[in-house]
Amino acid sequence: MTTLTVFYVADPMCSWCWGFRDVLRKILEQLPQSVGVRYVMGGLAPDSDESMPDETREYIQGAWRQVSVRTGAQFNWDFWTTCQPRRSTYPACRAVLAAHAVNGSGPAMFDRIQQAYYLEARNPSDAETLVALAGELGIDREQFRNDLKSPQTENLLQKDFRLQRELGCQTFPSLVLENIGERQYLTAGYDDFERIRARLQ
Repeated sequence: MTTLTVFYVADPMCSWCWGFRDVLRKILEQLPQSVGVRYVMGGLAPDSDESMPDETREYIQGAWRQVSVRTGAQFNWDFWTTCQPRRSTYPACRAVLAAHAVNGSGPAMFDRIQQAYYLEARNPSDAETLVALAGELGIDREQFRNDLKSPQTENLLQKDFRLQRELGCQTFPSLVLENIGERQYLTAGYDDFERIRARLQ
């Protein structure tokens, strides 16, 4: 029976989560197989069909620059000219949860959304982008299109939001270790691998 669980509280469209990707991979490689890992969707921005305001564009572009300097993460800046940016991350969060419900591929979808957004200049705020990514992961596209807007997936999203509040996570990415009901932060916001590993040990 698993008594240790690591909660990864994040949003696939959070640039600091993208910068955290290699750190997360190293941390997960350190964990014994008996430790459970649970992705928790944070939901940075609700559903919106409105174009992103200029001040929001500037804020996010500034975050991309900061993440790149701090972590070395790469960004494809073509996104800002080839896509219609919207401040809407709930669809991407739902896609992770829907993929996980199909075949346990939530983490794979999370990773694929990040790559599409930050390296391939594709917009995960668009349902068609998410459906295409699901197809690339071997998930039936039409079923997935329906799953994205289903009440069941929305319930999963709201369940994650409740868990996020219960864990007290205000920033992404966050890692929380739970041991027989007791919880301890490994990081609240981006941090380096060695510092997190020291806390884990």
